[in-house]
Amino acid sequence: MSADTVLDRFLRYVRVDTQSAHDATTFPSTMRQFDLARILVDELIHLGVTDAAVDQFCIVTGTIPSNCSSTHSIGLIAHVDVSPDAPGSGVKPIVQEVVATGKPIQLPGDPSVVIPWEQLERYKGDKIISSDGTTLLGADDKAGVAIIMDAIQNIMQVEPTRPRPKIRVIFTPDEEVGGGTDHIDIAKLGVEYAYTVDGGEIGELEIENFNAYKAIFECTGVQVHPGMSFQKMANAAIIVSEFVTLLPAEKRPETTKDMDGFIHLCNLEGDAGKSKATFILREFTMDGMKKLMALMDAAAQFLRIRYPRATIPPITYTQQYTNMRSVIDAHPAVVDRAAEAMRQAGITPKVTQIRGGTDGARLCEMGLPCPNLFAGGVNFHAKSEFVPLSALTKGSEVIRNLCFLWASN
Repeated sequence: MSADTVLDRFLRYVRVDTQSAHDATTFPSTMRQFDLARILVDELIHLGVTDAAVDQFCIVTGTIPSNCSSTHSIGLIAHVDVSPDAPGSGVKPIVQEVVATGKPIQLPGDPSVVIPWEQLERYKGDKIISSDGTTLLGADDKAGVAIIMDAIQNIMQVEPTRPRPKIRVIFTPDEEVGGGTDHIDIAKLGVEYAYTVDGGEIGELEIENFNAYKAIFECTGVQVHPGMSFQKMANAAIIVSEFVTLLPAEKRPETTKDMDGFIHLCNLEGDAGKSKATFILREFTMDGMKKLMALMDAAAQFLRIRYPRATIPPITYTQQYTNMRSVIDAHPAVVDRAAEAMRQAGITPKVTQIRGGTDGARLCEMGLPCPNLFAGGVNFHAKSEFVPLSALTKGSEVIRNLCFLWASN
């Protein structure tokens, strides 16, 4: 059997439906994620990772033992699920070369889905992989899965005698719905450092992420027959809608960038009797997070005074994850060696922040330093999602370099 290329693997993986689901009562949130997990176990065993297995939580693990005197151990992590925010079943991947036309690419399954030239220009002469436009592609994070698997193939079958540390491979479910690390046991992983391969474009090395909270604003109104409601009714749906309008427009995702935080309205539901709005809050600093919460609390208090007949309880805030920066800063080698692995691959590292979160953020909270490496995808969670082939090949090279660098004490 001939060796798979990283492209072979990626095209195979994206065709497997692994979409996770919000608000599920099972773990993983969808059983279809096991389909890819079992494929990965079989492929790892074929590559010589003899202890590869998937547990009842759909977490795939496998170990490549050290073949030298290195005392280090590292984990390589990617997630098998794809976002539930766009259609994810029946992916039809398309591989095409980026020609210097200066024009956007329309995807054939839905010509209204367009990849703009501004995103394509840097990849002139490269090939990109997209869906046909009717679904997302799933590069987030099957690009990361393919990159890791290709690197393992090289380490085990092309350079098996080259010195390496102990390497643990971990593929998680439900990252897109916030559950990727819920059932990971750091002690059982037994690694010193780890890397998620779940980042953006080539060269990105993410060492900082948002602090993240979920917020729920609820209102119980007073229902009265509309024809007899003068100075009696309190319409919960109107009050909740007004709450949304009181929040500053300059703090929305579509009006923020770089290090700006935001308040994002995720869902509105209810009726005149009872309604609620669900938000996510994102900020790089906890001081900034407190300011966002203060804005929301002030809006809620304004409405309590304006609508005394309504019942408006305190806003419920639930922490989702925290900024990994303080943990990463305490372990500079984990970043230095990743940057050197990129330089060895001819890539200038771009140490940056991610305007989101990763499994690595949760692992940092647990005490495992875990920055995020590029997987190369563009337009995550959208039908216009694509990944350049060079990102897959260079990503694999970076992971190989990184493993061999950790062979040194």
